[in-house]
Amino acid sequence: MILWYAAGAVFLVWNVFQSPGLDMRFIAIGALLPVVLDAPFAEQTYAHALIAPIVALTVVMLATFGRGHRLLRRRLLGLPIGWFSGLVLSGSWAHKQVFWWPLFGSGRVHAALLPPVPVILVEEAIGVALVVWCYRRFGLDNRARRFEFFRTGRVRVVSP
Repeated sequence: MILWYAAGAVFLVWNVFQSPGLDMRFIAIGALLPVVLDAPFAEQTYAHALIAPIVALTVVMLATFGRGHRLLRRRLLGLPIGWFSGLVLSGSWAHKQVFWWPLFGSGRVHAALLPPVPVILVEEAIGVALVVWCYRRFGLDNRARRFEFFRTGRVRVVSP
């Protein structure tokens, strides 16, 4: 499940924003947050609700308000952006009561945290393919580019 969420979020965010300023490490971590935070419940609950990444985005924006916080803001924005991507990749939007909580009632709805094992295997295979895509697209076979990614979280497209 890790590659499906982490690489899937990086793939989605890069292809939507194409911003070299985003920290892809935080995007990947943010995409894993819904599953990690809902793991104690063993089902999709509060972290899979749309309100959760909205609250996270609000906290990041308020905590980095003012001058001198621009780099920190750009880095931390990856968490809620990744979280939104994680909601898309988890399919939580298919469960109205989970996704729109608390608008359709404040009780917990029983929605499986993870899909059946065959689906997990397919998703992880797609995740491996997305890792390969990222590795090639961003030229991570180059040691300097790889070091830059691990140090800053930033990626640049390799010229064809």
